[in-house]
Amino acid sequence: MSAKPCILIVAGDFYSDIADALIEGAKNVLETCEIEIMRVPGAFEIPGVIAMAARSDAPFDGYIGLGCVIRGETSHYDYVCGESARGLMDLSLEGHAIGYGILTVENRDQALVRAVDKNKGRDVAQACLAMIAAKKRFSGEA
Repeated sequence: MSAKPCILIVAGDFYSDIADALIEGAKNVLETCEIEIMRVPGAFEIPGVIAMAARSDAPFDGYIGLGCVIRGETSHYDYVCGESARGLMDLSLEGHAIGYGILTVENRDQALVRAVDKNKGRDVAQACLAMIAAKKRFSGEA
């Protein structure tokens, strides 16, 4: 890992305006980091792309998953929320520094409050940096 952390942000674009707000919040925290942003269709695809990057030779120190799932009329919401969370947790348990920023909400208004007013992108970026620091500590780099 370099002195300047390199972070991959993978954003689910199903609700692109919400993803944009989350990305902006994260970028404000990561000003001193090298970042790459990759957009995918939705939240379900985020863990897979992060897994591909983690298994590649790409020089990422940490990964941030950003997106939004809004409850609808079917059980699709439950599957997407559960599987995206499980996928990112599995990557975390493999030792990757992960910031989890997939909003799971009942409606668009709740999503906007969390993405814009509460600036969850910022919170997730801070969590990712903390996980990078923990990884360095336990690998003897800190």
